Amino acid sequence: MQQSWTLDDIDWPRYDAAKVSPDVLKVIKAAAMVERNGADYGRYLSNVFRDDPAFCAVADAWAAEEEQHGAALGRWAGLADPAFHFDKCFSQFTEMYRIPVDATASVRGSRTAELCARCVVETGTSSFYSAIRDAVDEPVLKQICANIAADEFRHFKLFFTHMERYAAQETAARTFPKWDRLRVAFTRFREVDDDEIASAYHAGNAVAGPYDRSRASADYGQRAFGFYQKRHVRRAGYMFAQAAGLAPDGWAAKLLVRVLWMVVGFRGRKFRPKLVAA
Repeated sequence: MQQSWTLDDIDWPRYDAAKVSPDVLKVIKAAAMVERNGADYGRYLSNVFRDDPAFCAVADAWAAEEEQHGAALGRWAGLADPAFHFDKCFSQFTEMYRIPVDATASVRGSRTAELCARCVVETGTSSFYSAIRDAVDEPVLKQICANIAADEFRHFKLFFTHMERYAAQETAARTFPKWDRLRVAFTRFREVDDDEIASAYHAGNAVAGPYDRSRASADYGQRAFGFYQKRHVRRAGYMFAQAAGLAPDGWAAKLLVRVLWMVVGFRGRKFRPKLVAA
């Protein structure tokens, strides 16, 4: 899998400081932390799928692209805030939050479950960067988010393809019940408020005082959800349904979209007027 773009493809001279808001900057700093952490996730996936060289090659390429996402967002944040020290903040983040990189089996219970969880993550990131792309006016950030969103949609398809392969094997062997995909998908969705995002927000923004997971999660969430418009939630809902093994155009998917929009709309209500372009 060849990278579709590099940092040299970004039109950095077009950066316009007048079109940057403090709230957008806070979200991007947190996102840069999470994206750069792709290397650890790549090592974890390579361990879990160590006897599948085809997938390991995909995981390595995916991890490299995730790191590039972090580098691009971190560089943009440095333009917006010259006092932002990306490496220092990232070091603090990795001290606060680590994934089990040495695990030899999926923490989700099976390889199908692991790939289902990855599909849910890519669903969230693809919709998230699409929402930012459509909401902001700063041209460099807009370009970066457009590139990342395209990558994340492609990543979803890659993980979904491999998940379907493993699902067929594990379902036939009766080691992974078909409806377990639904459980795994919703479990991973509920983890959106876990320590990863909260730690990234705290470290990325050099928040003063001790780490408060609930506060950091709330501060991040109300800003991040403020970018979303209903079309972004609709697409995310249909992708989530597909990952969970549901018909993407069925009644369950449509109900899911309604519920998601209620949650996203409520949580992002404070900052939506500031973040979403009219």
